Amino acid sequence: MTGREPPPAHAHASSPFDEAVLAAYLRDHVHGLRGPIRLEALSGGQSNPTYRLTANGRSYVLRKQPEGELLPSAHAVDREYRIITALARTDVPVPRTYCYCADRSIIGTPFFVMDFAQGRHFWDPALPSLGQADRAALWDDINSVIARLHNVDYAAIGVADYGRPGNYFERQIGRWSKQYRASETGTIESMDRLIEWLPQHIIDDPASSIVHGDFRLDNLIVHAHEPRIVAVLDWELSTLGHPLADFSYHAMAWRLTQEQFRGMAGKDLAALRIPAEREYVERYCARTGRDRLDARDWEFCIVFSMFRLAAILQGIAKRALVGTSNDADAVGVGARSRAVADVAWQQVEAMRG
Repeated sequence: MTGREPPPAHAHASSPFDEAVLAAYLRDHVHGLRGPIRLEALSGGQSNPTYRLTANGRSYVLRKQPEGELLPSAHAVDREYRIITALARTDVPVPRTYCYCADRSIIGTPFFVMDFAQGRHFWDPALPSLGQADRAALWDDINSVIARLHNVDYAAIGVADYGRPGNYFERQIGRWSKQYRASETGTIESMDRLIEWLPQHIIDDPASSIVHGDFRLDNLIVHAHEPRIVAVLDWELSTLGHPLADFSYHAMAWRLTQEQFRGMAGKDLAALRIPAEREYVERYCARTGRDRLDARDWEFCIVFSMFRLAAILQGIAKRALVGTSNDADAVGVGARSRAVADVAWQQVEAMRG
């Protein structure tokens, strides 16, 4: 979760590395950067440590790999840098990138630098601070942005090798089952059931696209005055995969409550001028050229996405336990793993019914 404007209480001018060494490196690798630098640690993310970097009156973002022992394939800032740079050639809104550094002697871990995305940042998908018209327009633009991402010709922008097309759900279920087991801190019966159920019910759909992997409202920067997205952030989990996996992860906001995990289930969406889930899905299908979406296939995708989220949250809980998380609220966020897994299993039971 990167490049956003935090409230003052959530930023502090400190960094755990030699800023003089970093400044010397950046002067050689970021065109136009001059003079001393100032760093503010941005909080609110659960993953890669992120800093607002200011030099000669201009703001950038530095995003780095965390210190310590990491789960396999996690925190791949090199992949983030690559996909953001490639997508700059498309109509998907992303920040401009400047450099990637693999040399650990500079600040201790690999990092990259990009523009600081100026704009508004929201956490509550019900968007209580917006008027009805802006709320409706913003959700329609969000729908358009994720559709545009899934419509990108990834071979044409040079990322045909960014992942392995095909068998995405099978590979992801295997990966996140292993990640969950590696992060397990106690028994969650619903996760055990999901790990058994999901491989037996994979949908037969060969679609492939770039997937963001964490396409949520809090990873989007909204224009300062207009109801439109100016930057999609936090591409750590991106790869080539199934677009419905990505879209259903995004659409979990309609199934989960704010307390369970940043959702809007139970809200009066009509009064808020937010589309119902079915309408929102239909808009996405129209924009991506998908003629129809089988209801049971969609429910599988929702269950899969909840399972995946629960595994991610369990990873946060484990990092909090061993002291490698960079977020003060990691324990609380990680504790939601059980709640999300329980909701996912309830969806399975509803499908059976």
